[in-house]
Amino acid sequence: MDGVSFTLHAGETLALVGESGSGKSVTCLSLVRLVPEPAGRIVGGRVLLEGEDLLQKSSAEMRRVRGKKIAMVLQDPLTSLNPALTIGTQVREVVRLHQGLRGTPLRERVLEALRRLRIPAPETRLRHYSHQFSGGMRQRVSSAIALSCTPRLLIADEPTTALDVTIQAQYLELLKEVQASAGVAVILVTHDFGIVAAIADRVAVMYAGRIVEMGSTLQVFDNPSHPYTRALLRCLPDVGLKREQLVEIGGQPPDLARLPQGCPFAPRCPERQPICDETYPPTVPVASGHIASCWAVPGAKARASP
Repeated sequence: MDGVSFTLHAGETLALVGESGSGKSVTCLSLVRLVPEPAGRIVGGRVLLEGEDLLQKSSAEMRRVRGKKIAMVLQDPLTSLNPALTIGTQVREVVRLHQGLRGTPLRERVLEALRRLRIPAPETRLRHYSHQFSGGMRQRVSSAIALSCTPRLLIADEPTTALDVTIQAQYLELLKEVQASAGVAVILVTHDFGIVAAIADRVAVMYAGRIVEMGSTLQVFDNPSHPYTRALLRCLPDVGLKREQLVEIGGQPPDLARLPQGCPFAPRCPERQPICDETYPPTVPVASGHIASCWAVPGAKARASP
């Protein structure tokens, strides 16, 4: 990722959207310093959490941050849960490590975490293994582990991908309730604009490792200002329209190892201008709290002028 910058407040949900390979997951991994090395590394910038720069912390200090202040929920709960350990053991491990609880207080905290995610009969379920749960219940268990220490930030990386539509809606509603009660900030990585509309306060559209547009959910849906955002929204199926086939975005995402000099979306952009091939556009305000990086946005060329 390159030049990604955003601020997230307590209780707020920011959705990161874009095609596969746009940099959404790498952005999230960078926040918790889990970018796989040597393939990737963090070369600069700051990650501020409650005034502390996480990039300045040691590996041991970061281990205390992960799980306690920042937690993650991954898209496939079957692979994120250990099949050889009971659910109770996996939730207890996090609480014992970060809260230092033992005995009865530890058991009560674990049961409370499961009840918060509405897992039925938690006293019995503590002794069960992940294969004894449905897909939706596995995702609830993963969320219970993530939220067991009441983190300040929850990173949900496509948490509903493995769920069917009905269970997906139930899980999202439950996540919103837990977030409202605990005041947790959420970064939601998703391809699904329906989920974005249902749960996100703000949206950041990513392409080729950069945020090309960001604003409130209403602003981005009502006034998409970057051609890539408009192209993504056109791809959404609409039951009210009769189409012989779905709309697609022509071309392929760029090779991140060999990005062009100008705008990386230019080869696929229907609004391409000569300047798009020469220089990356500046980020300009579209409205209060709404920004975009595109030469077609009013004021972009004026801002780039010396």
